[in-house]
Amino acid sequence: MSLSQEPAFSYLKDNFVVGYKDITGLPYAGVSGVHMPTGNAVNTTNGAGPHNLQTFVLAPDGTVMTCLPGYWNPQDLVSELKLGQDLYRVWTDRYLSRSDKDARFRAMQHQHLQSHSLQMVRRSKMQGFDQKYEAKNRLQTSDCILDSRLASAVLQKGSKPPAGAFKTTDQIMHDRMMARPFVRYDQFDIVAFTDYGRPFYNKNEDQRTATGEVNKELAKAQPLMGNVNEMPGAAKRARRQQRQMARGRLMNRAGGYLARRGIQTFVRAMR
Repeated sequence: MSLSQEPAFSYLKDNFVVGYKDITGLPYAGVSGVHMPTGNAVNTTNGAGPHNLQTFVLAPDGTVMTCLPGYWNPQDLVSELKLGQDLYRVWTDRYLSRSDKDARFRAMQHQHLQSHSLQMVRRSKMQGFDQKYEAKNRLQTSDCILDSRLASAVLQKGSKPPAGAFKTTDQIMHDRMMARPFVRYDQFDIVAFTDYGRPFYNKNEDQRTATGEVNKELAKAQPLMGNVNEMPGAAKRARRQQRQMARGRLMNRAGGYLARRGIQTFVRAMR
């Protein structure tokens, strides 16, 4: 949604050549419900769904200036795009050595993180289920966790982690970028960079009522896309949905036949 909203839409149109890549089936791709370009769109938090979407800012030679995992608020996205442009000026400065460029890259990523507004930091809170995933699967090793003792609280039913337990997603992004100064896109370790939180992320945009609530029955029947075979239960769910869709097509064909020929003709045909 953020790419089509102001100020992001105009800033991208006026300053960047925009392209996209379908990552379905790639090792770092996550799982989500099928969502068409003409479907509904909803807001979420910065960095949500890092396995499903990544926004790269690249130099013409394919060098990565920055990468934003997941969704980003339009205003916050523009701020990060401007950082990418500033880093590009460093990258193309022929008076700087490579070591000087790398040092400036790290410093600028750090300075940008420190300049984030309180509102942006609040928009960058890690989703609760992603926090729980990190605490459950890598409590002592995750670079998303600031204090493992505090983070473990999220594993208790009904409990929320205290402040200072987890990094915000903007901090995760900038910390990880600091370790990757001016890396070529074909050498950028996207798997490690996007690896935080649960691989399955779905906002059920097209299964919402007029009041914005999720229609649970429609959500259950929603087809999945991405690496469903890598997600426990997802492959089974996808096969079940395919069988349901096949039965639905069969019933539709039978219903159409009945409508055309009448029930008596159909009974005689069955005999």
